[in-house]
Amino acid sequence: MNINKLRGYVATLSIMIGLAAIICFMAIFRKNNGRGARKYSKLFFTFNRFTMEKIGEYDLEAKLIVVNHQSASDIICLEGDHPLNICWVAKKQLGEIPFYGYSVKIPEMILIDREDKKGIIQLLREAKERIAQNRPIVIFPEGTRGPGNRTFLPFKPGAKILAEKLRLRVQPIVFVNTRKIYDTNPFCSQKNIARVVCMPAFMPEAGTDWYEKLEKEMFVVYCKHYDEMNPEELLQQ
Repeated sequence: MNINKLRGYVATLSIMIGLAAIICFMAIFRKNNGRGARKYSKLFFTFNRFTMEKIGEYDLEAKLIVVNHQSASDIICLEGDHPLNICWVAKKQLGEIPFYGYSVKIPEMILIDREDKKGIIQLLREAKERIAQNRPIVIFPEGTRGPGNRTFLPFKPGAKILAEKLRLRVQPIVFVNTRKIYDTNPFCSQKNIARVVCMPAFMPEAGTDWYEKLEKEMFVVYCKHYDEMNPEELLQQ
């Protein structure tokens, strides 16, 4: 077993143990959906000697956070670092995992059945409830983890519908190299530095192509930082 695979397995074990502890503390201390316990997820980076560089600042007025997705470390970073009681939009199946499903059920995350045609109605209703509780909504517009490297998956319409129907201020956030510090397919850790880039927040204008422009702008920002962090790949081209 090479060192990258070993680091990947160690990181996985730290997630399993750490998440189990956080779930137990959330079950005991439920204030603000167990937010105090959830913030300890940042120890994942300390324990595994990973560095998460931060560019820009979180906009605390933003009610919808749009994030590209590559790795569980994306979620761990925002859970540990964002100052507000964020609420994730996740697939329903995550809540059905024995024991670990409580990590999304106790904090009352929004769990959506992607096969249910009424899912968007549920999403709008629950998002409105969480926002009334001063909980920003975090959504992955790609819908699932992307392949990493210099690639995004096409954006799905859920984030656009949320922003326009509920008139939400949007902050795009871009994660770079998170799949390189922790991957599960296969278990691997190639690097120890990743980056979170907080882009400026804005109010989208319904009836325009703002969402398509956002997808392009996020990808441009992603590629810029990806190339900075992985110069060896440019040399190989």
